[in-house]
Parts: sequence; structure tokens; C-alpha cells
Amino acid sequence: MAKMMAINARAQGMAVPVRHGTCRGLGIQKGAVRCAMYSSHGIKSTGSMDRIGARMGSIKGVVPQATAAAAVAQPEGASPPWPGAKIAPLIASVSLGLVLNYVVPTPEGITQQGWTLLSIFVSTIAGLVLEPLPVGAWAFLSATVAIATKTLSFTSAFTAFTNDVIWLIVVSFFFAKVGFGFEKTGLGERVAQLFVKFFGKSTLGLAYGLSFAEVLIAPAMPSTTARAGGIFMPIMNSLSLSADSKPNDPSRKKLGAFLVNTQFQGSVNSSAMFLTAAAQNLLCLKIATEMGVIIPSAWVTWFKAAFVPAIISLLLTPMIMYKIFPPEIKSTPEAPALAEKRLESMGPMSRDEKIMLGTMGTAVLLWVCGDALGISAVTTAMIGLSGLLLSGVLTWRECLTYPAAWDTLFWFAILVGMSGQLNSLGVISHFANQVGTQLAAASMSWPQVFVILNAAYFVLHYMFASQTAHVGALYSAFLAMSLSTGVPGVLAALSLGVMSNLFGSLTHYGSGQGAVYYGAGYLDLKEVFKYGGLMGTFNFILWMLIGSVWWKFVGLF
Repeated sequence: MAKMMAINARAQGMAVPVRHGTCRGLGIQKGAVRCAMYSSHGIKSTGSMDRIGARMGSIKGVVPQATAAAAVAQPEGASPPWPGAKIAPLIASVSLGLVLNYVVPTPEGITQQGWTLLSIFVSTIAGLVLEPLPVGAWAFLSATVAIATKTLSFTSAFTAFTNDVIWLIVVSFFFAKVGFGFEKTGLGERVAQLFVKFFGKSTLGLAYGLSFAEVLIAPAMPSTTARAGGIFMPIMNSLSLSADSKPNDPSRKKLGAFLVNTQFQGSVNSSAMFLTAAAQNLLCLKIATEMGVIIPSAWVTWFKAAFVPAIISLLLTPMIMYKIFPPEIKSTPEAPALAEKRLESMGPMSRDEKIMLGTMGTAVLLWVCGDALGISAVTTAMIGLSGLLLSGVLTWRECLTYPAAWDTLFWFAILVGMSGQLNSLGVISHFANQVGTQLAAASMSWPQVFVILNAAYFVLHYMFASQTAHVGALYSAFLAMSLSTGVPGVLAALSLGVMSNLFGSLTHYGSGQGAVYYGAGYLDLKEVFKYGGLMGTFNFILWMLIGSVWWKFVGLF
């Protein structure tokens, strides 16, 4: 019976149901990129990943095969697996909040309402990491508990749904889905293939071409995961296979492992360079604003602060990786020819590509000049989306059937709302002042505190499976500690925002792009942790040293 259901599902082209973060129960091995359900700011639709997988040669057919395998592995008459929440993560997540609320005494200076909300918030963050349910469902449960216990009113729990930054993220997801992916216009592939054509004669040149192609695309595509899974991993996979460098095979070290690892380590700088290059950047901006840190001309200020250290790191990363993780193939004379062949098959720019290019060019221009013109970032995004809808490049049905955007809207709004209420109730400032007092008692200057707090914020990402979850859990607390010890507000907000990107390449589980690149099969776990740690340390030191000099020069302190 189970086998017949699997065959029927394949005949109907049905996607495999996937639990957030894993292909649970399907036994899918490393290399099954299509099945990954990535972190919140990434690709979350199995259907879209199916189309991406079609471009990835050796990864074709994984979902149907996995479905059939799962059916065969299910013994006849056996009880189906429990379809609800994962029990162990559920117990662990709830227990943390219960212990905090009922066992740990409420500190003096914090109200019972504030302490209860903190307990719910801790359980919420634990659930985002342990994933007893998909993040949207878990956020809904958390909001329900907060309202049912009268810790928050209905209005307070959902107040962040009118947050302009969150809607900017949602609209930007639509741009990412249709504008630059393989699914619709193919503009992103065209840009990347052009870089390969002109820079791809050597392996090192190929790495530089791919890195700077991402820089060009990043400001208009606010998801490192979408860029990785929708554009760069399919291209790198194609190039690697053409050089007989195969995933999950010793030949991976010929070319594929180097390209994937270099792109993985460099992508964090592309995301750190632009405010609109990653969803967590926009979340950092919103939290900072709610805490009274106003960043003037936010897009321009972020870019001005990040440009020099990001460019230096992007220039050095391929060279360093070439030395410490060298490819067996040093020359790739066939890569430009393959790129040119692909560009020829794509033909001239289509109507949709031209409209998309014009729309995104206008959007970036307005993001840069918007403050002077009185046009907010979210208004710019809405204007761009309206243009795409009017021209037919994007349809409303495509918007409605893009669950990643709506899921992000829901759980981001819940998390931001809770964080804002904790700040209003004085919980965050209480703990920040306690830590600040201890640091002040140690007679540390604010520059010393600045480095220590950024380092702690960076290293703690080993405990998180999502960059946005990390930001939601710790950004406000670390910003408050920085402010209480005298660190200039804009400097503190921007540096923590940058760190929220740089730690994305430490592990295979700490970011959506990590899942994509590791899941492609060109890197083993030891390599991910080793080079993630080495390059993470390199990036942190570079940004602290060169960044501090540059930030002084541009007047951030």
C-alpha cells in the first residue's frame, strides 16, 4: 500500500513533505540539495528547489527516489510516524521557559509580567533552534501562550505586523523568487555566466568571477540562501561536473570543493556589504531603531561603513583559500566556453529580464537616494513590486504561493514584537546594565568592551541554526550592553549587524547557504568546520582592525 502511494505521488509530481531544516525520515544523503528546507531567510519551497535541482546534473531525481525509498523502508502494517511536533525538542524548549519562570527567582527590578514574557521568549528561541515545529507554527504557539496567559494583549503580540522593515523583507523575497532565480527571468544566471565568461580561464579567476557576481546581485536579492541555491550552486555544480569533479567522490577536490568552499566563505562579505543583501540586516536595523539608535540614510550609511573591509576580504578570500585549500585543477580553459555556450542558448535578454533589470536598478537608486527624496525603503520596494505586477513579470498568484515570504512575515513579526515588548518592560536594559556595571568595574574602556562584545556575539553563533534567530535572540541584548558601556550607538548597531552576516559560514547548520553548500556534496563536515573556523577568525580580525580604522575615518566614532 505504501509503495502504491509513493508511485501515485510520483505520477502526480507531488513534492515530498519536508520538516523545516531536514528531510526527516527520508534517509536522504548529503548531495540532496533539493530536499533541504532552509533557514527562515532562505528557500523553503520544495517545488522551487526541484527546478533548481534540474540544473544540477547529478542531483536530478532525488525527491522521487527518496519518496520511493521511504515507501520501501516502511514495513507493511507498521504504524505511521507521529506527524506532529518532535517530542524531545518540544519538551526541551518548553522546559527551559518553565524552569526560568517557576524555578529561577524574579530579579529585583523586573516585573512579573516582564519575567514571564522573558520565559516565553526563551522557549521561543529554543524552539527556533531545536525546531519541534516549523518556525512559523512555533511562533504562533508562542504568541498564543503569551496572549492566553495575559502576558501580552492581542494587539501587543501582533503589533509588529505593521512593521515597515518586515514588509520590506517580504517584498524583497518576491524579488528574489522571480527576479534572479532560474524559475522566472533568469537574469541572475545571465549575470553570473557573464562573470564566468570573462574571468574563468583559471580556477582562481573563476572563484573571483563568481564572488564578484554575487556582489553585483546581492543588493537586490536579500537572501544569501536564495543566491546560493538559486544561482551559484547550480553553476558551480555544472562547472565541476564538466571538469569530472563529482560530489560525494574523491574527484570533488579537483575543482568543486574549492569553488564551493570559496564561494561559501566569501558570500558572508557580500551579505555584510549592503543593507538589502540579507534579511537579518533589515531586522538588525529595525531592532536598533526600536532601541533608540537611529541610523541616518540607513542604506548609504551601512554601505559606506561596510564597503572597504568587505571589499578587502572579498579580494583576499579566494587567494587565501587557494593557498590553504587548493584545487587539483589550476586551469579551467573550458569554463568560459561553457558559459558562452550557455549564454548563447539563453539568447538575447528577454522582455522580462529587461523589465526586471530596470526595476531593480531603479530600486537600488531609490534605496541610495530615498532619504533625500522622502521615499522610504519599503515604499521603494512596494513601487518595484507594483511595477512587476503591472507588467506581468510577477503574478499575484506567484506571490500567494510563495510560502517562504509569508512564513517569514509571521515569525519575524512575532519575534520582533516580543523583543520590543521585552525592551518596553525594561527586561533587556536591566540585564544590559548589570553586565555593563561588571565591565565598568573591570576598568575597561569602551573600545575594549566593543571588541569583547562583538567577539562573544560572533562565537555564540555555534549555538544557533539560523542567522535571523540569532539576531532575534541576542542582537538587542548585545546592543543594549554596548550602549550601557559607552560604545557609540551607530557604531555598535552596525558592527553587530555586520557580525550577523560574518558568522554565517562558521558551520553547515548556522545559515541557509551553509545547508546549500554542504548539502551539494563537495565538502565534508570536517572541512566545513575547519575552514569555517579559520576564515571566520580571519574575517573577524580583519573587520575589527581595518574596519575600526575605516569607521574612524568615516566618522562613526
